[in-house]
Amino acid sequence: MSKGIGGKNNWALFLLLLAGIVLGGFIGELTSGVAGLSWLNYGQSFGFSNPIVLNLGILVITFGLTIKITIASIVGVVLAIIIYRLL
Repeated sequence: MSKGIGGKNNWALFLLLLAGIVLGGFIGELTSGVAGLSWLNYGQSFGFSNPIVLNLGILVITFGLTIKITIASIVGVVLAIIIYRLL
């Protein structure tokens, strides 16, 4: 197992950050219709607007990536880091 600073597991941090991003994005989507909480879904999307297609004759590969960063996902990341430090 890979240990980070202070003997903590780096995979645990990665999984907590991933969970914070996913849960934060989910909460942002849920609160987008609520008048007082719609600001949580405010953010920016970036990535490929159209997927890149690689046609090799017998194999077609499609590449696409879009990342949406919202305030709720940033809050989720901050909470994940706080939980990681408390473990």
